[in-house]
Amino acid sequence: MSQSRNKVRIIGGDYRRRLLPFPDADGLRPTPDRVRETLFNWLGQDLYGKNCLDLFAGSGALGFEAASRSARRVVMVEKSRKAYESLQANRQLLQAAALEVQAGDALLYLKNSRERFDVIFVDPPYDSDLLEQALPLLAERLSDDGVAYVEARQWPEALPDGLVEHRRDKAGIVQYGLLRRQPA
Repeated sequence: MSQSRNKVRIIGGDYRRRLLPFPDADGLRPTPDRVRETLFNWLGQDLYGKNCLDLFAGSGALGFEAASRSARRVVMVEKSRKAYESLQANRQLLQAAALEVQAGDALLYLKNSRERFDVIFVDPPYDSDLLEQALPLLAERLSDDGVAYVEARQWPEALPDGLVEHRRDKAGIVQYGLLRRQPA
């Protein structure tokens, strides 16, 4: 694989047009530019003051994009040592003070955290059951007006109690959408 293919481009905000390298790793595929463009149109181009959580951070495409768009805080959680080290290096490269990179299991982070977030990015490896395991844990971590961005090859057939679909789209094999907390 050529090195130029292992770069992700930030598409908006302060770090716009910056290319960030990421390592080869199983299941690691950055969210395509076209999908990120739609996502940040949905979220609003400016995430000023928002707390974001990037679970299964991987290349960091979503978390770096959120930080680039003035999010107050972005927590990236990544289990792979190689990917984690790459995220840390890219955080240093951008001098992104709003970014916090944590090595560890995203599901354990969700279970153990008491914090609530305005935006949670959930884009686990497609060939895993991690999305099904993460979905029931999301509502408790979302702020009242928060949204969870979900990306998968197969859209979940049923959502757990506490979550409702807000928006949804498809690009090639990628199905993606926003979930919200179910109104009380």
